[in-house]
Amino acid sequence: MTGLGTILNSAGIVFGGIVGRFAGKFLKPQQQDALNKACGVSILFIAIAGAMEGMLKIEGNEISSGKSMLVVLCLALGTLMGEIIGVEKGFERFGEWLREKTGNGGNAGFVNAFVTASLTVSIGAMAIVGAIQDGLQGDASTLMVKSVLDCVIIVVMTSALGTGAIFSAIPVFLFEGGMTLLAKWLAPLITEAAVAHLSLIGSILIFCIGLNLTGGKKIRVANMLPAVFLAMGAAYLPWNF
Repeated sequence: MTGLGTILNSAGIVFGGIVGRFAGKFLKPQQQDALNKACGVSILFIAIAGAMEGMLKIEGNEISSGKSMLVVLCLALGTLMGEIIGVEKGFERFGEWLREKTGNGGNAGFVNAFVTASLTVSIGAMAIVGAIQDGLQGDASTLMVKSVLDCVIIVVMTSALGTGAIFSAIPVFLFEGGMTLLAKWLAPLITEAAVAHLSLIGSILIFCIGLNLTGGKKIRVANMLPAVFLAMGAAYLPWNF
């Protein structure tokens, strides 16, 4: 069944959010803060592993690094584009609309939880590759694995940040569902190099999310999202960065 992966991924996020919501009721504010920072540290190390996989390679007995120019240019230009467009403000406005429509008007942390969780579970190669596999072959296996991972992440995030994290299922459903429907046209563009670039820049953005969780929100990560698409576009240029 085409689209099954998107449905399962979204359902996994909702289920994880419900579990996390009930679990969070038994935690004191100090414990929630500790859980929030533990989640942030975990995300930092996951992101570091992904970024290093993309930048480092072993040649004989030596480890060499690369793609530094790609990282600098994509992040700088992508962030500038995001700041001009106002991507983060768009996320926040949608989060505020959701807060009012879902009866969470008194929940001050709703929007932050929604934006943080949405970025965490949406950025990454698994979402794009899995959605295209689902659309072309009816193979939902990658998104099934992602649904389990996202479920665990959202349990922790909802416990630590609040109800807003549950609604990250909406952007995931729209993004992965759209990719699945457009898979026939997008598949030729998703080359191995494009996926590698996406994974590298996506890991760095996830690292920034971890920084925000551990040290307070200092980086507008949503405004950095255009960097991901610039990185994928760079894969088609005739020279390497």
